[in-house]
Amino acid sequence: MPVIVNKEKCTGCESCLASCPFDAIEMTEGRALINEYCQSCRACLETCPEGAIFETEDEAPKDEAQLAEYRGVWVFAEQREGKVAPVAYELLGAGRSLADALRVELSAVLLGASEAQARGLISHGADRVHHCADPSLEHFNDESYAGALASLIEKHKPEVVLAGATPIGRSFLPRVAARLWAGLTADCTGLDVDLEDGRRDLLQTRPAFGGNIMATIACPGRRPQIATVRPRVMKPLPRDDSRSGEIVKEELVLPPARTSVLEVVKEVAESAVNLQEAEVIVSGGRGVGQKGFAMLKELADLLGGSVGASRAAVDEGWIPYRHQVGQTGKTVCPRIYIACGISGAVQHLVGMQSSDIIIAVNKNPEAPIFTVATYGIVGDVFEVVPALIKKIKEARAQ
Repeated sequence: MPVIVNKEKCTGCESCLASCPFDAIEMTEGRALINEYCQSCRACLETCPEGAIFETEDEAPKDEAQLAEYRGVWVFAEQREGKVAPVAYELLGAGRSLADALRVELSAVLLGASEAQARGLISHGADRVHHCADPSLEHFNDESYAGALASLIEKHKPEVVLAGATPIGRSFLPRVAARLWAGLTADCTGLDVDLEDGRRDLLQTRPAFGGNIMATIACPGRRPQIATVRPRVMKPLPRDDSRSGEIVKEELVLPPARTSVLEVVKEVAESAVNLQEAEVIVSGGRGVGQKGFAMLKELADLLGGSVGASRAAVDEGWIPYRHQVGQTGKTVCPRIYIACGISGAVQHLVGMQSSDIIIAVNKNPEAPIFTVATYGIVGDVFEVVPALIKKIKEARAQ
C-alpha cells in the first residue's frame, strides 16, 4: 500500500525527514513529498504532528473515461553534450508507425539541448517537440530528468512513452513510471498496438528467461504505457528538412537536485570499441577459436569495420566483453554483419538480426544462424575467411 502526503495538512515542519531510512521524503515548495524510493515501511506514519502522512490503497486501474484522456505517442530524445543521440531518431521511426496506427500525433521530448536540435527531431518524423532548455538539464541527472519528464506527462497525458534502453534511459525511466503509477517494459525489441474491440494497448516484446522466449507484454489498465527500446533495433526514418512541426517551449519549476554533475570525464582508450556505430562487423564464435580472431581482425580492418564476438567466445576469454554481441552484450545494426563460426543461439540473434546484410560462415548446414542470414556459406571458417581476405587484397591491388 503506498504512503502519501496530504499537502493541505502538511505544514512543512520537516519532522518526518529523519524518520525515513530510505531517503524517500523530500521537501518541495515547502511541503513534504514521498518520492520513488519509498518502500512502504511505514516508519514515517507516526512522526507527523499534523497527521498529514497516511497509507492508502493501491491505485485502481483506470476506467475507460480516464484512459480516453491519454492521447499521443511520445519519444524521449536523449541528448549528450547538446547533441541528440542516434537512438532518438530510431525511436521516432518506431513511434511514427505506432502514432499512425493509433491516429495520433508523434511528439518528442528534448531536455537541455538547443532549439536547432529540436528542429532536427521534426525533420526525423516528430509532429511536435516539447523542448525545455533549463540549464539544470544540460547534463543528465536522473533525479532532475525524472521530475521534468513526469511533470510533462502529467500535464499533456500521452498514452505511449518510449525511451532508449541506454544507461540514461534505464536509469531514470523506472523513476518516472514509479511516480506515475504506470507500467514499464524494459529492453524491448519489438513494438505494436492492439486495436481490437476498441483497445489501444501497446504490445511490447522483449526477450525473457535468458532469451529462450520472446514475451509480449501489455498494460491495459494503466497510462501512459512506458517502454525502453534497445538501440539499433528500430530503423530511423530518412531525414526530411521540408517537414513542418511545432516546437513547444516548456517552462518547468524543478526542485534542486540532491546531486549535481561537477565534471564529465571521457574514457580515452586506443582499444575503445563502439560496435553500435559500426557499419561493418566481423564476429567470431566458438568455432573460430582463440587464434582465429587475429584473422577476423584482418578482415574487419580491410572492410573498415569492427570485430564482434558471441558470448561463448567472450566466456572462453578469447576476446574482451566489449566486443560481445547479443542479449547480454551489444545490440547492433550494421550494414554488413559477417558471422564466422557462430551457431546462432537465440540470445545472439536478438542482438544482430536487424542488420541490413548478414553473411554466415559455418560448417554445420543446420546451424540456426542460416535462418536469418542473407547469404550463407557452408564451409570451414579457416578456409573461407583467408580466401576472402586474399580476394579483397587482390581487388585493391588492381
